[in-house]
Amino acid sequence: MNSNPALKWLVPAIIILAFVAALAGLLPGAGQPYSLINFRGEGVTINARGLYYWDTVSSAAQMQANDLVTLVLGVPLLAVSLWLTLRGSLRGKLLLTGTLGFILYTYITMCFGAAYNKLFLVYVALFSLSLFVFILSMMSFDLKTLPAHFSEKLPRGWIAGLLFFAAAFLSLAWLGRIAATFTPDTIPALENATSMFIQAMDLGIIVPLCVLSGILLLRRTAWGYLLASVGLMKFLTMGIAVSLMSLNMARVGVPISMMEIIVFPTIALANLFMVTQLLWNIKETTQ
Repeated sequence: MNSNPALKWLVPAIIILAFVAALAGLLPGAGQPYSLINFRGEGVTINARGLYYWDTVSSAAQMQANDLVTLVLGVPLLAVSLWLTLRGSLRGKLLLTGTLGFILYTYITMCFGAAYNKLFLVYVALFSLSLFVFILSMMSFDLKTLPAHFSEKLPRGWIAGLLFFAAAFLSLAWLGRIAATFTPDTIPALENATSMFIQAMDLGIIVPLCVLSGILLLRRTAWGYLLASVGLMKFLTMGIAVSLMSLNMARVGVPISMMEIIVFPTIALANLFMVTQLLWNIKETTQ
């Protein structure tokens, strides 16, 4: 499997910047959170400490959980998968592409969702680098031969079913939250954000990607295998991140729902199993 030589230089740059950004977000800071009423009339509690000084306590807890996942999972996966990719491993290339998708999604949200801080340009650099490296990585696959690298034992139906479930779950969860704002005089629960940017990304990109990749995988097309691999890695990292977000929010006293406690760890475990099955059923060489 050939790889773009630019990956050798661009992925290490992403690794360094992601390490710096995640570590900075986890560093403790002095200060005392305080409550205020935002311009929409919504009561919020400002974090008032560390890198996420101007974010709410809830937002800071979520971003720090994501920083932890980036530091202990995202950065090591980038390093290991790049090493495997440069050695010509298809497994490595699929892991690299999926992990780049996670980094891309994470730092799009940081660019548009985090209150402005001193690492803003680092977030922009990570957003830009991961976007173009993700595209380069996707373009490096030989789509004509890709399906032949997967074993007939790959549980395509179960993987497609998991992707369909993820799409349905996100759709119901986010559309329900959006529908709640249609009631007259309702104040949207946006805290320090200006709009539902996460919901826009998930409903506009992630949900269609899951449905499309599931359908194409059932049809055994090359794009089905490739997009399903990216989708599984996305939901594996998202499931772990949101599970940690829930725990961190509970730690700082932010109310959390049973859905977050149960569903997202289940999604993470299911995707971990399916990623394992995917990688196990890859043949590095074909006849």
